[in-house]
Amino acid sequence: MSLRGFFEPESIVVIGASRSPGKIGYEILRIMVENRERGSYKGKLYAVNPRSDEMILNVPTYKSVLDIPDVPELAIIVTPAPNTPQALEECGRKGIRNAVVISGGFAEVGGEGVKLQNMLDEIRRRYGIRVIGPNCVGVISPSTGVDTLFLPIDKEIRGNSYISSPRPKPGSVALITQSGAFGVACLDYMYGEDIGLSKFVSYGNKLDVDEVDVIEYLKDDPMTRVILVYAESIEKGREFLELAREVTREKPIVVLKAGRTSAGARAASSHTAAIAGSDSIYDAAFRQAGVIRVMDMEELFDAAKALSMQPPAEGESIAILTDGGGVGVMAADETEAVGLKLAEFSDSTKEKLKELQRANVIPPIAALGNPIDLTGSATDDSFVGAMEAILEDPGVHGVVVLALHHVPGVTWELPRKLAEVVKRYKKPVVAMDVGSSQYAVEFRKMFEREGIPAYPEPERAVKAMKALVHYGLVRRYRRASP
Repeated sequence: MSLRGFFEPESIVVIGASRSPGKIGYEILRIMVENRERGSYKGKLYAVNPRSDEMILNVPTYKSVLDIPDVPELAIIVTPAPNTPQALEECGRKGIRNAVVISGGFAEVGGEGVKLQNMLDEIRRRYGIRVIGPNCVGVISPSTGVDTLFLPIDKEIRGNSYISSPRPKPGSVALITQSGAFGVACLDYMYGEDIGLSKFVSYGNKLDVDEVDVIEYLKDDPMTRVILVYAESIEKGREFLELAREVTREKPIVVLKAGRTSAGARAASSHTAAIAGSDSIYDAAFRQAGVIRVMDMEELFDAAKALSMQPPAEGESIAILTDGGGVGVMAADETEAVGLKLAEFSDSTKEKLKELQRANVIPPIAALGNPIDLTGSATDDSFVGAMEAILEDPGVHGVVVLALHHVPGVTWELPRKLAEVVKRYKKPVVAMDVGSSQYAVEFRKMFEREGIPAYPEPERAVKAMKALVHYGLVRRYRRASP
């Protein structure tokens, strides 16, 4: 059964809606009301509160979902765990076929919670209900205004309002996460890094819907270009591998797999009832499936940014272009450390670089090997000329440009000028500028407005390029294989 009803529902009911600000059932309903007022959510809204049938937030409210004259397409259930089986049973009797169970207190706590989760499983099977959760924060679909997160966007500190749980702008990166708390942190990170979101799914204990189901849906989602997965366990190993092999022909899958150590595996088990399994087996399986595995949150989103903005590389030979020798050396070290190669420039490329030097476009003291160090005498024209020369080289499959803004000859127009060159070639380029000054932050943003991902450290830029090389290799292999 398709998951469309979770992301594009024409009507939603919040079961366990509250009229008390700060309560989960209040916050979810309030956010959906605000989305409807803004026009992002265009469907109907209903609320269920067994103790009251008076309107909540101007939303029609009923004591039971059975009393609603319509059949909502999606139910968001926030009732206490002992009451949740009855709520899901009534959804089944009503004919609702999609439910997000936010409530916790199920298999993750053991004992009685396991029995309650088994009850939910029996009910959803009997009625054919697709369930996300329990013990999750649910779904965000920016394009349709669906948002089941119960976390308020703004919170106060000493009477002043601050953005607390921001939602990223609409974009092409989908995020699937077993952990709701980690997922919320990721949304915050994406907001800060200005990475656009296509779909977000937190599936918690994955009673029914899991990462395989969501990836199957995202495979054909026109708004999703990159799929990110945070997982503590993947029970459907064979299905995941087969699906990943198919999906990675067209879309990269990047996985952050937690529970790598014995301590992490124990923590995962107590957190979402996950069985973490052998990390070496996961590692081998990911490689076979063409999945890009990353080891931390920073690398996850650095890869996402690169893969959503630049084409995959057609080989593993990289050029480094910089106006700072030190960062060039650091990037060269990282290139070798992550398994990439420094390109050997062709004779034609070497001659073009020398001609630029003789014409005083490239400073006479510049080092023309790889990395190319334009030195502190670099200008915008130096970068543009060198970039054009190395992108022309068939032996160069991608460029890491380390453009330190501090030198006097580099101006705020450099990102635009370089982008004009880069757009003429189908080779990936990533940028870097060190610093936390206002200029440095804005300089990196200017690169990204031109479609070139930018990072504050040379190592991060190289790892981002590695993701583009890895996915290029995977896609060539997948498309060449039956």
